[in-house]
Amino acid sequence: MDLIAPRGDLPFGSHAYRTIGPFDAESLPAGLRAEHRLKEGTFGVLELTQGSLRFVWDDGRGGTEALSAPARLVVPPQVPHHVEGDGPFALTIGFYRL
Repeated sequence: MDLIAPRGDLPFGSHAYRTIGPFDAESLPAGLRAEHRLKEGTFGVLELTQGSLRFVWDDGRGGTEALSAPARLVVPPQVPHHVEGDGPFALTIGFYRL
């Protein structure tokens, strides 16, 4: 499985405390398609298990990650972002903290 983590990886000692999904093109919440950020101290791990989508960094550095399954993307706290997908895909998101 590819690891795409341009903003870093999970800190040592972090643990999962919640998972949401799986979501597909029809069930992906509108809030994930709009700019949002994780709360302080929370990391997200997007696991794309089917299809492809775009992950957009909405911070000053910007950029887009074109993800194709299987893919894993680590999202650090407080970094604005959103996802875009127009074809079939399946993803889950895990939330981690120290």
